[in-house]
Amino acid sequence: MKFSIKNIQVMKKFGNVFFLVLGFMVMVSFLQSCKNSKPAAAATDNKYVIPDSLLKTLTIDTVGKTEYASAITLTGQVDFDEDHVIKIYPMVSGMAQGINVMLGDYVRQGQILGTLRSSDMTGFSNSLQTAASNLQIAKKNRDATISMYKSGLSSQADSLNAQEQYVQAKANYDAALRVLQNNGGTSNGEYVVRAPISGFIVEKNINNGMAVRSDNGSDLFTISNLNTVWIWANVYESNIPYIKTGDSVDITTLSYPDKIFRGKIDKVMNVLDPNSRVMKVRVTLNNPDYLLKPQMFTSVTVNYSEREDMIAIPSGALIFDNNQYYVLVYKSPSDITITPVVTNGDKGNKTYISSGLQGGEKIIASQALLIYQALNS
Repeated sequence: MKFSIKNIQVMKKFGNVFFLVLGFMVMVSFLQSCKNSKPAAAATDNKYVIPDSLLKTLTIDTVGKTEYASAITLTGQVDFDEDHVIKIYPMVSGMAQGINVMLGDYVRQGQILGTLRSSDMTGFSNSLQTAASNLQIAKKNRDATISMYKSGLSSQADSLNAQEQYVQAKANYDAALRVLQNNGGTSNGEYVVRAPISGFIVEKNINNGMAVRSDNGSDLFTISNLNTVWIWANVYESNIPYIKTGDSVDITTLSYPDKIFRGKIDKVMNVLDPNSRVMKVRVTLNNPDYLLKPQMFTSVTVNYSEREDMIAIPSGALIFDNNQYYVLVYKSPSDITITPVVTNGDKGNKTYISSGLQGGEKIIASQALLIYQALNS
């Protein structure tokens, strides 16, 4: 291709225009970028400020130290209060009749639970009748001898002897009467079984027509008033150092999952069961409504203190994000710091902090997550 001088001049002219346009476009682009960068810098300098309407609803707590308390949860079981349990054993042998109470019945002190037709009681009754007859004879003999002594028909020795015989007969009668009464018997040869205390029949080993022996070692009835019960909790070896008499406990049951029974440990057994390898501790609870039944399973939470002070904050002040706990340290509505902390357990609505906070600092204790998200947006 051949180029004339005129063509070359035209090309030079268009080339100069091209470079002028290109330079103009670069300048415009630079100015536009500078213009867009200014709002971004302004946005970076603009901090989050808590609105007054939200600030009025917030809870601001001052961080302080408190005695570190923790808890251990143990398994347990409801049992009778052995101090208020009576086992009734037969004092004589005989045939059961008139048994009119059932397991679980409430009985009152002195109430008749049944009777035993007993040959032993017949012997006690006969002994009483014989003693009564002898007493009557001795009384008549004494009265006659004294009368004769006063008339001069009998000696003083005879009178004293008759008095002595009467005293002996009275003692024999009283002894026979006490034997009969102590055995709960009547003069018709029956042994009467009565309730020695008011309470519930929690064990019954007798039925009508059953032959009962006084030497077999088995009780007829067990009565417990259930106004108080014992809770026996199992303490494993690793937890023994943390358990002591007087520790407060919270007890729950499957039957009443929303109800907490509170008490204190009043007995530590200090020995381990050779089979289960646990140490037993006891809690005595009042049971006025009879809600707790013997043999119920329980969960026993023992609250104990390690006698050291540690920073404690409301659990609602904690924020968990990216495998880390945070709190919001508050100085002013526009000065809020997201601070990482290390927790060391919790108790109720408190969480213990081992590092990250200092005493006297203020933290946001309510709606912390909402403000945390606003700070990070």
